[in-house]
Amino acid sequence: MSIAHTAAEYMLSDALLPEPSGSRAKGLRLELPCDRVVKFVAVGLPLFLVSLAFAREFSMGTQISCFSPTNFTGKQSAYVDTSCWDSLIHYEFDAAGNTTAKSLWTLKAFPYSLLLIAVAMYLPSLLWRYTAAPALNSDLLFIIDELDKSYNRSIRLVQHMVKVRQASTDARLFWEEFEKARRERYFEFPLLERYLACKQRSHSLVGAYLLRNLLLLLLITATCLYLGFLHLCVFFQDEFSCSIKTGLLQDEPHVPDVIPCKLVFFSVFQLISISNGGVYVLLAPVVIYNMLQLLQWDKRLLSIYEMLPAFDLLSRKMLTCPLNDLNIILLFLQANISELKSFSRLNAVCALREVTSSPQHIDTVVDFMTLLAGLETSKPKHSACAAGAEGNPPSPSSEILEMEPTGEAKGNAGPKPSLPGSA
Repeated sequence: MSIAHTAAEYMLSDALLPEPSGSRAKGLRLELPCDRVVKFVAVGLPLFLVSLAFAREFSMGTQISCFSPTNFTGKQSAYVDTSCWDSLIHYEFDAAGNTTAKSLWTLKAFPYSLLLIAVAMYLPSLLWRYTAAPALNSDLLFIIDELDKSYNRSIRLVQHMVKVRQASTDARLFWEEFEKARRERYFEFPLLERYLACKQRSHSLVGAYLLRNLLLLLLITATCLYLGFLHLCVFFQDEFSCSIKTGLLQDEPHVPDVIPCKLVFFSVFQLISISNGGVYVLLAPVVIYNMLQLLQWDKRLLSIYEMLPAFDLLSRKMLTCPLNDLNIILLFLQANISELKSFSRLNAVCALREVTSSPQHIDTVVDFMTLLAGLETSKPKHSACAAGAEGNPPSPSSEILEMEPTGEAKGNAGPKPSLPGSA
């Protein structure tokens, strides 16, 4: 065996992808990077802010300071602070001397409402995890496995072609057999392509994704309205009048009707609510952008995998309305591109195809690897074939193949035959 043939075998063997050593299920990302950032901010921000509020409460002690009369003892002043903090009712007097009471209990419940907001913001992620993520996980595992297997099948096909060409004594017969195989579409792997085309008629994943983002957008809007309500109705009231004429002090003449009190945590709550609401307002356009991604196809991955012999979703214009499960799957394939071992190799082949100065048509990885294996892409001349038939060895320039453009072959081909082992 010549050195050139040995080098070609080694080159094609190195091009094969190794079998995966472990399960890919653990490494798959079932959330888009942008969605993960939104979830982290939407859930983590209120938890962080409420922890600051509780830390300040524990460090400062009392959250209220009341101005008790001068004749009150220390214990009486402490009782006044505790009583007013428990009630949090502001008493106002109109011009006629009538008293109106306004409850400020939302200030006391504000830190706990932030905890409730954090739990509510996690609900869309739970909805996605338990309704759509299992089906998406199985789809991604199958598609990634088939993409890598289709690449390996293409390389093994080239290996077989090289062996057949080395064993062939007539270049013309080999070339005719090769062209026949092209016309009858034996070089395709239709299972993956038909599976992806079938996903265009499914809408369960895209429905769950839209529901997740719409629910998150609704929760963000409700939170911003709640925080705005607090600012308009409560967060301007840092001082209030508290009445302690209850119980045993109700009939005491030396106890005033109301005592002025001041909330010492008021500025902290204002800062927390403004920070939380401002970040949520900035998150809303991000959530809307995530949903708008579904209105157009991301064809970067498809354009790379067009190098596979039968992967012609783009060239045959099989993509329809982008609002379907296939578009969601393509987005998640981009997010899990590290799990696609064949992507980097096909990407390199595409880059070499674009910069090559070769006049031959290189449309698929089979064409490219065949050319690298030493089978050129022009039809053998009649004289060379005749010399080979007479027993004389053909010249090196005659050991060549004609590589018909794959797009043309795909376009001129009839319906795909059902071939055993073609998938």
